[in-house]
Amino acid sequence: MMRVGQGFDVHAWVEGRPLVLGGVTIPHDRGLLGHSDADVLLHAVCDALLGAAGLGDIGHHFPDTDPTYRGIDSALLVEQVMRHLDPAGWRVVNLDVTVLCQKPKLAPYMPEMQRRIATLLRVEPTCINVKATTTERLGFVGRNEGMAAMAVVLLEKTTT
Repeated sequence: MMRVGQGFDVHAWVEGRPLVLGGVTIPHDRGLLGHSDADVLLHAVCDALLGAAGLGDIGHHFPDTDPTYRGIDSALLVEQVMRHLDPAGWRVVNLDVTVLCQKPKLAPYMPEMQRRIATLLRVEPTCINVKATTTERLGFVGRNEGMAAMAVVLLEKTTT
């Protein structure tokens, strides 16, 4: 059995925080606002994984009302999601993610993001595709008010 899941997340820019994407800290003058480290990319990945496995969403598992998750490294959230998938017999086949932002340019950091996400999902880096696009200055992303990310994952059932 195979299942597809999709995830989407958005965070606003804020001064005084580091920018973390795909588990990688990227030099930039602003970071993203959120209860956790606001890694918009890993949040979309979590939602895609949970959706494919029929396990709800990131807000259900890691509510922003729970102080446990304040400032947490989103890589730890991905690891917790993977611990839900393992007993159910799910394994990641591949993941495709897109970050929507005007700035900064992400191309130099994509190979590191790809490797980091592959490690978290316990797959080869070739199973992970990371890309970015602008919105041609349209909408909140184009006005540089925030950043969004989309993820699509394919899971395979390895046990019955």
